[in-house]
Amino acid sequence: MAEDLIRYDVLAQEALRGLVKKVITEVAQTGLPGDHHFFITFDTRHPGARLSTRLREDYPTEMTIVLQHQFWDLAVTDSAFEIGLSFKGVPEKLHVPFHALRSFVDPHAKFALKFDVSAESPAAETEASEAADAAVGATPAPTAEAGGSAQVVSLDTFRKKNG
Repeated sequence: MAEDLIRYDVLAQEALRGLVKKVITEVAQTGLPGDHHFFITFDTRHPGARLSTRLREDYPTEMTIVLQHQFWDLAVTDSAFEIGLSFKGVPEKLHVPFHALRSFVDPHAKFALKFDVSAESPAAETEASEAADAAVGATPAPTAEAGGSAQVVSLDTFRKKNG
């Protein structure tokens, strides 16, 4: 397989993070429209992720948060978002870099994105066909967080096949 010097896998991941950033920015400005709500999974080990020691102990590798009824102080920067949420009755403030995202699901719209964190490292030893598993589109796939199905298509669908 030819070497991808452009790194389409990384570019696609960045574009999809931009989509999430745009959606969260709009929610920060105007609130959640209709019945939309989000399940956002992120890597708690990411260097820029900030959460309390208690939450880091409860979620040592990743955490899924729900943006639906009770959240506050949602703010978005170029590289991250901050949000206030309650965990077991205790208010917490989280700082989540967009590069820490693992998935974004809007069950109401049956929309899901899955981010491949290994695709971002130039040293990653995975082939491009395995590296890009970002998703948006047409094939239903179950989502444990949402308890239903979401629209998910692998970028491999659009890759030129050699053979």
